Amino acid sequence: MLRTALLLGLVAAPAIAAPHPGETIYREVCQACHMADARGAVGAGRITGLASNPNLEFPDYAIAIVTGGKGPMPWFRGNLTDQQIADVISYVRTHFGNRYKSRVTAAQVAELGVPAPKGQDR
Repeated sequence: MLRTALLLGLVAAPAIAAPHPGETIYREVCQACHMADARGAVGAGRITGLASNPNLEFPDYAIAIVTGGKGPMPWFRGNLTDQQIADVISYVRTHFGNRYKSRVTAAQVAELGVPAPKGQDR
């Protein structure tokens, strides 16, 4: 009886959705500067907010910034794979008040991304 109840409990347990592949990257790499709510911050420098950011409509803009850096934003080409960069950009473009549904691909990152500085690529 107890065994049946346990089995029924497992079958009836709600499925937990896997996080978006870019969510983990955002939390581990981006959130320290852009904040958990992606609104950015002001400290030693101004960190651009990503929430409801109209510049994210254009994937090539985000790809260039994430791969090549800009101002206080470091480059991530050579530190993240093209797939990881595509995943995190796709995540940010569909979360935090952004509604840009087209998914960024690793092929786009490979084609449009800024090369890593000399000696900094993998």
